[in-house]
Amino acid sequence: MLETLFKLREHGTTSRTEIIAGLTTFLTMSYIIFVNPDILSSTGMDKGAVFVATCLAAALGTLIMAFVANWPIAMAPGMGLNAFFAFTVVAQMGYSWQQALGAVLVSGIVFVILTVTGARTWLVAGIPASLRSAIAAGIGLFLGIIALGTAGIVVANPATKIGLGDLTHLPTLYAILGFFIIAALDALKVRGAILIGILIITLLSILTGQVEFQGIFSAPPSLAPTFMQFDIIGVLNTGFFHIILVFVLVEVFDATGTMIGVATRAGLIQPNKPNRLGRALFSDSAAIVAGSFLGTSSTTAYIESASGVQAGGRTGMTALVVAILFLLALFLSPLASVVPGYATAPALLYVACLMLRELVDIKWDDTTEAVPAAITAMAMPLTYSIANGLAFGFISYVAIKVLTGRFRDIHPATLLVAFLFVIKYALFPG
Repeated sequence: MLETLFKLREHGTTSRTEIIAGLTTFLTMSYIIFVNPDILSSTGMDKGAVFVATCLAAALGTLIMAFVANWPIAMAPGMGLNAFFAFTVVAQMGYSWQQALGAVLVSGIVFVILTVTGARTWLVAGIPASLRSAIAAGIGLFLGIIALGTAGIVVANPATKIGLGDLTHLPTLYAILGFFIIAALDALKVRGAILIGILIITLLSILTGQVEFQGIFSAPPSLAPTFMQFDIIGVLNTGFFHIILVFVLVEVFDATGTMIGVATRAGLIQPNKPNRLGRALFSDSAAIVAGSFLGTSSTTAYIESASGVQAGGRTGMTALVVAILFLLALFLSPLASVVPGYATAPALLYVACLMLRELVDIKWDDTTEAVPAAITAMAMPLTYSIANGLAFGFISYVAIKVLTGRFRDIHPATLLVAFLFVIKYALFPG
C-alpha cells in the first residue's frame, strides 16, 4: 500500500528511511505546539483551544501535502505570521482576534485563487531577490524584539523608547540559559534542539516553583472556543485591506521559497523535468483556509523539513509520519499549558537569529537594491509591524529605481504592490 501511495522505489527510498525522516522533521519543528499557543493566547484566545488548533492544523496541512503532492514537506502555523496576527493586528491595531482570524481566512482564499490561476508564480518571480531576503530578515528582527521583551531582557523606557531589563530576575536568567542551551545543542547537530531547550527551562521552572506541574498526558482540550470563530463581516472594514495584503505577501514568499528550497535539496525539482510544485503550492494554500476554520494563524511550509530530507526523506510518507506525530501530540496539553513565556522566548530568539542569515543575499554593492532592503528589515522591529516594513520596502524600491532612471528594473508585480501600499497610506493612514 505504501509503495502504491508514495512510490518509494521510484524515489530511491524505503519505509524505514521515511519514518526516520518524519521523526527528524517533527523533532525539529515540534516547538511550535508550545510557542504558537503562547503567542496567540496573548490576544485573549483560549490557550488550550489554540494548542489543539495548532496540532490539528499542522496535521491536516501536512496530510494534504503528503497525499496531494507526495512531497516530504511538513506544514504548521508559521512563525512571524503568528506574531503579526497577535502583536500587530490585535495588540497594536486594536482589532479582535475573531477579525484577525477572518483576515487569515480571506487571505487563504485569495492565496488559493493566486495559486490556481498561476498569479502566485508571477508574483514571486517579480519580487526582487534583495527584498525577499530583507523580508525574511526583517521578520527575524521583529521576532527578536518580541522574544527579548517576553524574556524581560528589553523593557520600555520613557527616555530612550526601550532599555535593558533586570538581568537578575530569575525568569530572565532562565530565558538566557534556554537560549544558550538551544544554540549549543543546534551547533552540536542535536535533533530537536529547540524543543529540548523549551522543555529544560520548563522543568527548571517546575522544580523551582515558578510554575505548577499539571501532568504530561490528558485528553485534548475543547476546540470549541476557536473553531469557526472568524468574523468575516468585521474583515469588510476598510482597515483590513493592507492586513490581508501582508498576510498574502508573507505567505507567498515564505511558503514558496521554503518549498522550492527543500524540494530542490531532495532532488524533486530538476531542470526540464516535470515536478509536483503546482500540487504542493495548492496543498499549502488549502492548509491556510483549513487552519483559519480550526482557529489559528496562517499555516505554512516549514524550512525544518530540510532536516527530514537530510535524513533521507523523499516522499509524502515522511509528511504522513509528521502528521501522525502531531495528532499524537494532542495528548500533551497539560505540558503545553504549563510552559511559561520565558521558556518559549529563547526559541523565538533563536529562530530570529537564523532568519538573519538572509541578509547575506542582499546586493549590498547596489544602492538601489540595498537601501530598500535595509529599510524593509529595519522598519519591521522599529515600527513593531511587518506590514509597515513591507510597505516601506516596496515603496522605497520603486521610488529609488525611478529617481535613478532605472525604471526598467521594476517588475510589474513590484510596482503593483507598491501602488497598493501607497493607496493604503493615502486613504487609511491610521
